[in-house]
Amino acid sequence: MGALRDQIANLTSAEKAELLDEVWESLEADALTLTDAQRVELDSRIERLEKNPSDVIPWEKVRSDLFKRP
Repeated sequence: MGALRDQIANLTSAEKAELLDEVWESLEADALTLTDAQRVELDSRIERLEKNPSDVIPWEKVRSDLFKRP
């Protein structure tokens, strides 16, 4: 991984932007397709969020709770 970082560090800003674009496009191509059940669940969660936007737990709180030591 260090060699890759060295190669990236030697690129121009334009080359880095082009590389980033290529990587992003490859990620989009690798993206998984949702099943119908997953899409229904996601839509349901989005609807609940839109109806009750204050009824959420911020990520910072969730993360801190996850890493609390007993």
